[in-house]
Amino acid sequence: MSRIGKFPIPLPDGVQVSVSDDNVVTVKGKLGELHQPIDTQIQVKKEDGSIVLERTSETKEIKSKHGLYRALIANMVQGVTEGFTIVQELVGVGYKAEVKGQVLELSLGFSHNVVFEMPEEVKVEAITERGKSPTITLRSIDKQLVGQVAAKIRSLRKPEPYKGKGIRYKGEYIRKKAGKAAAEK
Repeated sequence: MSRIGKFPIPLPDGVQVSVSDDNVVTVKGKLGELHQPIDTQIQVKKEDGSIVLERTSETKEIKSKHGLYRALIANMVQGVTEGFTIVQELVGVGYKAEVKGQVLELSLGFSHNVVFEMPEEVKVEAITERGKSPTITLRSIDKQLVGQVAAKIRSLRKPEPYKGKGIRYKGEYIRKKAGKAAAEK
């Protein structure tokens, strides 16, 4: 039995889960609605205010998908009730972030500004305070989408190991290397 797949997913009040004939799980909550296609070998059942996933065969492929689909559905339930937030900070002299509708404009030390268009499902907010690094806050009900967008933004200017300049997640630790001067001593 899958260690993760066997745990039931508790359903908070106001969350509705339905499974269509073509095995698509739909989760509705106060923040929105999410859909996830599920393998036909895995059955989704509602029992006593929770969701339980059971597999119909014991093949290696289906065993590996059991925990995956349980985690995906648990993330959907959490997303429609609370949502997901990722905060990133821009560390570097002259680095700026500006939001214009669903477009994020970043000044990252290149010869031009980087324009990043956001998906409709992701809400973005840029905060610039005097004396602190600018921060970008991403919010969405879809954990996969908000994580992918955050990774794409980070890839525009990854933190470098000498001064730590770049885009990093809030609280991320960057291991710094000793520079050329430290190597000579």
